[in-house]
This record gives sequence, C-alpha cells and structure tokens, in this order.
Amino acid sequence: MSRIGKKPVPVPANVQATVSGQEVKVKGPKGELKFVVPELLKVESGADGISVAPREESQMARAMWGMSRTQIDNLVKGVVTGYNQALEIHGVGFRAAMKGKDLQMYLGFSHDVIYPIPEGITIQLDGPKKDSIVRISGIDKQKVGQVAAELRAFRKPEPYQGKGVRYEGEFILRKEGKKK
Repeated sequence: MSRIGKKPVPVPANVQATVSGQEVKVKGPKGELKFVVPELLKVESGADGISVAPREESQMARAMWGMSRTQIDNLVKGVVTGYNQALEIHGVGFRAAMKGKDLQMYLGFSHDVIYPIPEGITIQLDGPKKDSIVRISGIDKQKVGQVAAELRAFRKPEPYQGKGVRYEGEFILRKEGKKK
C-alpha cells in the first residue's frame, strides 16, 4: 500500500478541479493545468478532494499510484502559489541579460548562449550586479525544473575555481590544483 497514494489531494476553495475519465483539470488563480492519469489507476473527485486508487494489484499499478497522486498535488499547488527556482552565475565576465523574449548568457564561450524562454515560464534577473542570479518561475513544476536544468547544463560548475551556473545554495566541492 502506498502511504502517499492513500491520502486524497485536498482542493482549496479558490481552485476548481474536474475529473473526466482519466483526465484531471485544475483551474486556479494563476492558471489552468491538466494531467492524464495512467489507465492502471482510477481517479475520483469527492468531498475531501481528489483520490487515486489502483484498479488492480500489480507492481506497475502500485508504482504509478503514489506518483500520480503527487502529480495531481503539484497541479493544485502550482495553480495556487506557483513554483520558483533560482540559479547563480559565478565567474569573471559571466552574466545574463534579457534580449527580447530570449535569455542571453555570457559564459566564457566564443559565442553567447541564447535560450528561448518556453511558454508559461517567466525569468527575472537580479542579484548584487543585477545579472548574477536568474530566477525562473511558473505554474508547472516539471517545466520550471527542466528549464533550470537546461540553463545549468550550458556551463556546469567546475570543481577547481567554482565557475559556472549552479542552483541557489548548491554546494560545490572544491578540489586542490596542481602542486609544483
């Protein structure tokens, strides 16, 4: 039995959640999201919220049970409060700037990295130099995390000088350089 899957997802008063077949639509103050529950599970809307239960006792159904409940919970939290992720840019000359609807990053390459911002994501630049912290926000948790991971992948932090793009508060284990 899934401890997470057994709990129903509470729906706040300012959120409208509808279940039609295997599709769950959630509409709130920040926007609207939907999720299609796998066929191995049944989803129902009740007085205490949205509940998910397996249709059969298979290992795949049990694996999908808790994940699907968490996905629905993330939808509800996303339309109410949204999600945020922050990246720090470290390095001499490393910075970011907005160029129209794209994010332009200077990361020590011979060219600038231009990243088109996906639909539903907002990016703000701030920090001590107004270009050293990139704040990513949106209502879809998966999309916010994916954008943050893609931006970090352009120049991962290196262990010798610590230069690169890292998550806010991420610890980089520093290595000692060569000895003469």
